Amino acid sequence: MKKRLLLSMIAACGLCLSLPAAAAELKSQLSGWLSLNDISPITPRLGLRWQPALSLGQALGKGWSLDGELSLDIAAGGAAPGWSDPVFDGEFQLYRLWLRLSSRRFEARLGLQKINFGSATVFRPLMWFDALDPRDPLQITAGARGLLLRYYFKNNANAWLWGLYGNTDAKGWETMPTARRVPEFGGRLQVPFLAGEAAATAHFRRSAAMGDPAGPAVDESRFAFDGKWDLGFGFWIEGAFTHREDPAPRFPAEGTSTHPWQRSLCLGVDYTFALGNGLYLLAEQFFSHGSASPLGTAARGPSFSALLARYPLGLLDSLTAVFYFDWLGKQAYNFASWQRTTDHWQFHVMAFWNPARPLAVQEPSGRNLFAGRGFQLLAVWNI
Repeated sequence: MKKRLLLSMIAACGLCLSLPAAAAELKSQLSGWLSLNDISPITPRLGLRWQPALSLGQALGKGWSLDGELSLDIAAGGAAPGWSDPVFDGEFQLYRLWLRLSSRRFEARLGLQKINFGSATVFRPLMWFDALDPRDPLQITAGARGLLLRYYFKNNANAWLWGLYGNTDAKGWETMPTARRVPEFGGRLQVPFLAGEAAATAHFRRSAAMGDPAGPAVDESRFAFDGKWDLGFGFWIEGAFTHREDPAPRFPAEGTSTHPWQRSLCLGVDYTFALGNGLYLLAEQFFSHGSASPLGTAARGPSFSALLARYPLGLLDSLTAVFYFDWLGKQAYNFASWQRTTDHWQFHVMAFWNPARPLAVQEPSGRNLFAGRGFQLLAVWNI
């Protein structure tokens, strides 16, 4: 990994030298947190994360431009189980590394990048290539390696095509990693529809049947639709169908029986009420089922409800509350935060009351900081 990182940094420096007139910008984000929860043994946790990012841009003429980004994720943390015997760990890895050739209506982006789309906010059936948690102030997620092409039509429709390679870790909702040395590919078409827009998306890959990227592989196909409309209030729908040749369970933790087809659906609404400085409310309902055919009789799977509320106290401060309920496991997830934002600083005080083994959403970066009951203090400095 370190060798690949070094070669990537050398390549980025070579790009800088080859484009003497390029505009370069260096930014970084430094964050630190303290968290504590009631999971036995009670374990205080401290962490620091630094994410420097170098952005480059070069006009090529005739409406074309070339730009890119190189960013790193450098983190260190420590934990003291039972307030004793502290242990420390850290990581040093690429976060983003991509180049983009673009014009007014077309772009081609190659490299390690964030790819996300869809209409839902909290429970996202289309969370295929990222693991964003709406409660995470840093919005950290791993990227995907590949080529993304996008074309924008005059009527505001847009078409996406992508090919991914070398992504052997499970992404998004995936429970099995992608088979090694096998490309993935897919596409998306998004068009204006009524008072909003609608889209259809597909993706194809070969997944590792036994969880080993170098082991046997099976074909996996995904098909999805989504749309979002302004009806005086925001309304959206997002659904996905996933088919695997082997009937592997999609949600083994919830005991879903094995079925070759998995269906998921999310319905959502949001509205800002004219109360005080404006109270924003968002509600979503998520369903998932397994079946022998795309529209066949379904076996009950996980079902979640979500309510998100946000209220600005002023120009600098805001309050956020997020509530989830797991109807299958009969468990509630509660989260509340206060945020203060200045020119370069953000401060967050977060409290949570969740199950010890949360299943509702994926935790940001696998840190699992919102398990059990506790709090987290977070400071972010943007340079």
